[in-house]
Amino acid sequence: MNMNVFKIFAIGLVAGFSGAAIFFLIGPQAPLQTSPPIQLPLVAANAVAQAPQASVATHKRPAPEYSVPPSFAQAAQASVGSVVHIRTAMKTRMPMNPWHEMLGYRAPEEVHQGSGSGVIIGDDGFIVTNNHVIDGAEEITVSMNDNRTYKAEIIGTDPSTDLAMLKISAEFPLPFVAFGNSDQVEIGDWVLAVGNPFDLTSTVTAGIVSAKARNINLLRARPDRGVFPIESFIQTDAAVNPGNSGGALINTRGELIGINTAIASRTGSYAGYSFAVPSTIVEKVAQDLMLYGEVQRAYLGIQIEPVNETIAEQLDMTEVKGCAITDLVPGSGAAESGLEIGDVVLAINGQEISDFPELQESVSRFHPGDEVMVRVWRNGEEREVSVQLKDRNGRHA
Repeated sequence: MNMNVFKIFAIGLVAGFSGAAIFFLIGPQAPLQTSPPIQLPLVAANAVAQAPQASVATHKRPAPEYSVPPSFAQAAQASVGSVVHIRTAMKTRMPMNPWHEMLGYRAPEEVHQGSGSGVIIGDDGFIVTNNHVIDGAEEITVSMNDNRTYKAEIIGTDPSTDLAMLKISAEFPLPFVAFGNSDQVEIGDWVLAVGNPFDLTSTVTAGIVSAKARNINLLRARPDRGVFPIESFIQTDAAVNPGNSGGALINTRGELIGINTAIASRTGSYAGYSFAVPSTIVEKVAQDLMLYGEVQRAYLGIQIEPVNETIAEQLDMTEVKGCAITDLVPGSGAAESGLEIGDVVLAINGQEISDFPELQESVSRFHPGDEVMVRVWRNGEEREVSVQLKDRNGRHA
């Protein structure tokens, strides 16, 4: 056998073993013992909308219906034209060397300027703003959204609520914003803040109501001047900055539900929360200032302590709420009506009372001489007591 024949024979032998090996590796194998696949249920495409929900969904609370508007444009348009830019000017004398004063030199004057916002509440030109915006001002200028400018006069002020009323005279009826009911405002409601922050006219920001009946100890009591602070603010997270003071807090219907008054901040600029005087107080104060030039404020004539868990347990109350009467002012409406020390005030004219700010807000709506129904907790039960309110001097009117 020659060498060529041997090579051919060797190649054929290797090829045969290779083919057998490949056939063994990839050839047909015995079938595996597996379970048949489970068929998925089929639902006709046109029946998907009517298909019942999975049983687990029946244990979930049904989703609430929300009425969030797709845009705040309508509310903004209804209010922007009624919110004005207020600029104030006040002259003061600059400090000077006492020796110069002794020689008869007169200290030079300098003009201090300030700015804020205001809200037109009537087509005859009445404007509500914050007292601190115009306090001490010698000249007040009001600029409209359409760039018209007017001189304003002060109708009256109420430092107890930090509110003031101005008046401008125009040759035609002015746009104004209608009052809404701040009692109906709920935590979580959308609101708009409209004003002139940093001299940026007609600025609108949005947020929600974060809390109600906030007392932040903003206003200072001055008994010698008859100033007894009333604080029951609406708290929001709408952006409010310097210049927004006196501007409008608007609901989604474009109604006035508050006057923006303060911000919670360590820097002086917006840091998350702002506070507004509720419209129930604003409307009453505005009407009194327009009619009388001062606020006709009624008092119940009680000293109170907010009910806590200990007091509620002692009085067998089912809920921890209300204000417990700790003393009665002699000659007041409360003292003459039959209210007693130890009574817990729960509501006034149907308005629920849970703390002191709510009590203040509720009573502040009335005038001396008004009669109100006070619901109290006494001896393990609720009862109604009629009280005729008086002013701080004990007069009915």
